[in-house]
Amino acid sequence: MIRFAEKQDGPAVAELILVILKDMELPFLEEFGEAAAKEAITAAYDDPTYRFGFQRGLVAEVDGKIAGAAFGYPAKDEPIIDRPLKNYLASKGLSADIDMFIDPEAFPNEWYLDSIAVDAAFRGQGIGSQLLEAVDLLAIRDGEEVVGLSVDQLNPGAKKLYLREGFAVVGQHTISGHLYDHMQRKIKTAVREKVSC
Repeated sequence: MIRFAEKQDGPAVAELILVILKDMELPFLEEFGEAAAKEAITAAYDDPTYRFGFQRGLVAEVDGKIAGAAFGYPAKDEPIIDRPLKNYLASKGLSADIDMFIDPEAFPNEWYLDSIAVDAAFRGQGIGSQLLEAVDLLAIRDGEEVVGLSVDQLNPGAKKLYLREGFAVVGQHTISGHLYDHMQRKIKTAVREKVSC
């Protein structure tokens, strides 16, 4: 079942986000370590404006367990999405100048899919595709008509999935030292009609 994320999902979501951050080889993770990063993500998760805040995400639940999650935001929100993390760091006596992400990711006028992850125990069951289709609901809720995402050029399997789901490459950019293809798709008409009924 795909549903909107809720506050109690924080610890499970943080585990999934940690997998993504490790793949991205972020300096933040190297500096703070996995345990501290997970604690920070979990704490900031309760703030709806956070990049990984519960109101910005969907989760896939299977037999009462969080099997996957997807988080994103309208491009216009990119300047504010990491403030809750900075506030958390400041509350711990750490420098608020530390950034988890240093590169802009979203393209203008899109709802940006920041992160999508499926727990290793649930891969190969179509959960990633279900989440990818469901993010249109978040985009519609946030008043956007285009969903964008970035895929590492060293991850052709993910790019193949996105192409299959109707995304097309519209540009390239560098995130944390890795070259990414930026992809977009218009919100599926069937989803838009379903929401407007």
